[in-house]
Amino acid sequence: MSNDLPPDSAASAPESPPRDSVSQTEPSLERNGLSTEKPEEEQQPDITGLKRALIIMPITLVYFLIMLDGAIVSTAIPQITDEFKSLLDVGWYGSAYQLASSAFVPLAGKIFTYFSTKWSFLVFFTIFELGSALCGAAQSSPMLIVGRSIAGLGASGLMNGILTILAAILPPHKIPRVMGINVALGQIGLACGPLIGGALTEYSTWRWCFYINLPIGAVVGGILILLRVPELKPKPPVREVLGTAVSKMDLLGLVLLWPAAIMFFLALQWGGNQYAWDNSRVIGLFVGAAVTFAVFLAWEYRRGDDALMPYSMLRVRVIYSASATMFFFMGVMFIEHYWLPIYFQAVKNNSPLMSGVHLLPTIIAQVIFAMSSGVLTEKLGYYLPWVLSGTALSTIGYGLLSLFNPTTSTGKWIGYQVLYGVGNGAAASGSYIAIQNTVPGASIPTAMAILILCQNLGAAIWLTLAQTAFSNSLHSALKKDAPGVNAEAITAGGARMIRDIVSAEQLPGVLRAYSKGVDATMYLGIGIGVLSFVCAWGLGWKDIRKKT
Repeated sequence: MSNDLPPDSAASAPESPPRDSVSQTEPSLERNGLSTEKPEEEQQPDITGLKRALIIMPITLVYFLIMLDGAIVSTAIPQITDEFKSLLDVGWYGSAYQLASSAFVPLAGKIFTYFSTKWSFLVFFTIFELGSALCGAAQSSPMLIVGRSIAGLGASGLMNGILTILAAILPPHKIPRVMGINVALGQIGLACGPLIGGALTEYSTWRWCFYINLPIGAVVGGILILLRVPELKPKPPVREVLGTAVSKMDLLGLVLLWPAAIMFFLALQWGGNQYAWDNSRVIGLFVGAAVTFAVFLAWEYRRGDDALMPYSMLRVRVIYSASATMFFFMGVMFIEHYWLPIYFQAVKNNSPLMSGVHLLPTIIAQVIFAMSSGVLTEKLGYYLPWVLSGTALSTIGYGLLSLFNPTTSTGKWIGYQVLYGVGNGAAASGSYIAIQNTVPGASIPTAMAILILCQNLGAAIWLTLAQTAFSNSLHSALKKDAPGVNAEAITAGGARMIRDIVSAEQLPGVLRAYSKGVDATMYLGIGIGVLSFVCAWGLGWKDIRKKT
């Protein structure tokens, strides 16, 4: 198979890019027919001023909702585990969303390639809202997990749609600033999430953590319906698309990817919890996932440029480097947000609202540096320093967070969170900016689908592994620090039920065990932080400022 990009994207790149547009660190871009300088028509969108702002506003609100949805549940999780007696399902509340999103992301990329960007985006957004409504109405932990899966299915197309729309309405040199603002407002969603989730959980019900998406979503949907959203390239009529493009969507590849992902995550969830790691069920799931994924890869190779994940694009360094970076970095972003509230509520005995307040050092630092890094990237022209410094600081932050224990002082947990948040904010948008400034417009939906698939898989995998690390460490620590305590009763109950289950004499040992369980998730954060730092070097040293 050729190393070139698919015909529709390779043709859009000039045969001989200007010498100053390709750095010495990016030879693989030229070898794959991918210029780092976009064609002139792609750099001058025909939409400006107020019209552009009216499009940016609702899609930024959608990103805000996605991040709010991920954060608002974090402070509600202890209450949910109390109601459903589902402490061992914590990882699934996050990973079910990410797993469903991952499974459909490749198809979402194809849909945005062949169908109307605006209406495809609205369909995905409607599915996301439906999943939120189902989560709010959940009567059991499995029902909540199903709702999270449906919301994840909808979200599978939202990030791709946001990035595709931004690429269609902005010249490349303006993308970093807008991406920085977009990410910063998303971080505000993260900031509001723990506070809103804590307040709703404490003074109303955790169900409003999901219902709150519905009225905001109605406003966003109404605005988008009234706007004209430009396309990166002209799309044929829907009837013509249904007759030709569906055959190119590689639905068989999607059918092969789903069971591989489901078996893999079931093995991770069951291993060390319901069953021992050497249990035949766990081993069988791992083997089944590996075999099915191998068949998927063989099928994708055979499909060539019509595959869900075209190999020709996977060979482009900026694409595989950005995807690998985000595969690890999404775990870096989510692990702290899911397990630090458990530390504050279980170990420190905070209310849901106060645990949200105590996460503010992380979120405020993220917001400030996400916006600052975007603006400075546009001014200085380079995104790589921000990604490298950000992943390094996040890793150091995890090292400090792993020192938490029942007696950790206020000054320490504030300072450690600030360092971690600075790193997260600095590195959050670099991979998106790298792809949007190197990939020709017609190929952006597919390239973004690859990146988002990897980042969602990463979030799902690392949240599931963090759950495994937490539960296994908690069990082990309970035997050592609180002998005689019914470990099954502790794990079967909720995070805030500890003080109702154990005696005053047993409580200090149980709190130490809980703290060690949370620390185990932070050790995982250290490891994947190092890996995201290593992968980020492949993004290349490229000046993205507008050439004069």
